[in-house]
Amino acid sequence: MAGLKKNSPTPQDITVHSQSRMLEISFSDGASFRIPFELMRVYSPSAEVQGHGPGQEVLQTGKRLVELAGLEPVGNYAVQPAFSDGHDTGIFSWDYLYFLGSQQDALWKEYEQKLLAAGRGRDAPMPAPPAQGCASH
Repeated sequence: MAGLKKNSPTPQDITVHSQSRMLEISFSDGASFRIPFELMRVYSPSAEVQGHGPGQEVLQTGKRLVELAGLEPVGNYAVQPAFSDGHDTGIFSWDYLYFLGSQQDALWKEYEQKLLAAGRGRDAPMPAPPAQGCASH
């Protein structure tokens, strides 16, 4: 299994821990991480979460109890999780999972700062998307 970058560590073992809501992943360089499903969900690399450019990110809330409903391989370089809230469009490369695992503390702090700046709580429900109706004539 190859990463997206040359000489990137590759996973040796991936275990889904449903009860503790953690993805445990061990890499070829000896690093091992337990990544909370919530962290994966709020930092999903999907366009739905990240937007299509800088400043278009969508702050995710209410994901503390999200579960992993499925985890499918994508080629030799990634997995695509399906979360219990219906989100299933993020493709997590080995490099990105390594990043999430190794930067958990900083990512949690960044997330908390974004929540504070937005005046939102971690457990607040996601706001409804704007209505996309068509104008009548």
